[in-house]
Amino acid sequence: MKIYSVALNLHDHNTYDGVFHNQRERYTRFKHNLPYHAEAYAHQSDILNPTDYRLNDEFVKEYFKKKDDVLAFTYTYGGVRMCKDMLPQDVFKYEPKKLWDYYYKDGLYFIDHHQSHATYAFINSGFEQSDILAIDGIGSKYRCIFFDKDQNLIDLSDKLPIGWLWNHMSNLTGFGTLGASKLMGKVGYGKFSEYYYNVFETILDRPITEKKQKHFSYIKLDNIDDLAHTLQKFTIDKIKEHVYPLKSCDNLCIAGGVAYNGYMNEEFTKHYENVFVPPAVGDEGQAIGIYQHANYTLNNNIHKSKTFSGKEYDYIGNEKVDYKEVAQAIVDGKIVGWFQGKSESGNRALGNRSILADPRNPDIKSIINDTIKMREDFRPFAPAVLEEHYKEYFDTRLPSPYMSRICKVKSDKVPGITHVDGTARIQTVNKKFNEKFYNIIKEFYKITGIPMLLNTSFNCQEPIVETPEQAIRTFKRTSLDMLIINDWVLRK
Repeated sequence: MKIYSVALNLHDHNTYDGVFHNQRERYTRFKHNLPYHAEAYAHQSDILNPTDYRLNDEFVKEYFKKKDDVLAFTYTYGGVRMCKDMLPQDVFKYEPKKLWDYYYKDGLYFIDHHQSHATYAFINSGFEQSDILAIDGIGSKYRCIFFDKDQNLIDLSDKLPIGWLWNHMSNLTGFGTLGASKLMGKVGYGKFSEYYYNVFETILDRPITEKKQKHFSYIKLDNIDDLAHTLQKFTIDKIKEHVYPLKSCDNLCIAGGVAYNGYMNEEFTKHYENVFVPPAVGDEGQAIGIYQHANYTLNNNIHKSKTFSGKEYDYIGNEKVDYKEVAQAIVDGKIVGWFQGKSESGNRALGNRSILADPRNPDIKSIINDTIKMREDFRPFAPAVLEEHYKEYFDTRLPSPYMSRICKVKSDKVPGITHVDGTARIQTVNKKFNEKFYNIIKEFYKITGIPMLLNTSFNCQEPIVETPEQAIRTFKRTSLDMLIINDWVLRK
């Protein structure tokens, strides 16, 4: 039985057919897919109205006309506001009790928003049994749910609306409602504030609604660094209070937007033997989860998605790449755009759409933020480290292939990837995971004795580049020194 899936989210609708993960922002070229589904008009962004929902509505309607055998879907609160009349009204009454519950009628297959997160993490983990935490800012019926090893659903929405709180605090502090990752970059700069901790306790004691929280305007903002630091501690404390007692086995899977919080994920490794966080943990990965759910229940098939599941592009250049030369260029201070094969699922560049630089350079963070990324200088960069060496440099006990955990740096030899609080969001790389990426890190290691590179997403104030043309355009408009596209090198 053939399955197509679509996640009807507030911003970033995405689709999946078992091979191609269609993350819409990569093609519209608008972060978080705003304006909505303007896929044919990226070159006319100056004439589009970001508040125009009609493009989004037409995309949804066309996709629902494409029913083949099964169209599997899920939605976010607000994501179906203009197409409710197209959907069976029973889906709005649906309440799952177990992980594999579902609604299915007339070729339409439906599960809850948080079920799709949970399924995506669990299926890709390969665990036979696992606790699962699906924790998000907003869903359809829930904000946070937990599945025990017997796949029973426990609703934690009222106890752990952590994603909602981060979204509102990031908006309050000037980063926007979708800027929680920026606010998290401030965590290392601050210190604990009893005032802010009490504010967060008071907020969670009141009703959690989608309406604008006008009373938040009374919160003092005399130190945003302290607010961020305290919010992170508050998050960990609430996780320990409400999630730790539910532990039913040694394995844990985590998904949902809050699963981009690397401090939280690292903390879980102290309570669980194995912790799995997949690459596309936010709403951008939902279409995969709903596809996997339908494929398992209807076809009895366990479908693991690939990390690199975008499109692949043919590109022929004028000069073949020499990995040793590229590694030496990085040693000499050059910053390299690295474009290989299919793009990654999720919001982390994991070695196919990356910018690479020397992690030994103490000034590299400012250089890249100021001349290439054009973003706030307080935001850190991640190390991509050869898996066989990660414990020599980082105080953590598990590999982190998807750049999902933040841990302490043990060495003073890599200041370029060490955050102000002495941490780094690490990516561990082995040859099986990504051979070309492994090889370029290995060449740098041979020259310097340092088994890692600074790795950040290949973009400049827009979504990660998807096509060779976008990579070349970014190369030309920024201070990148060299660009590698598949097996070819471009120079300035």
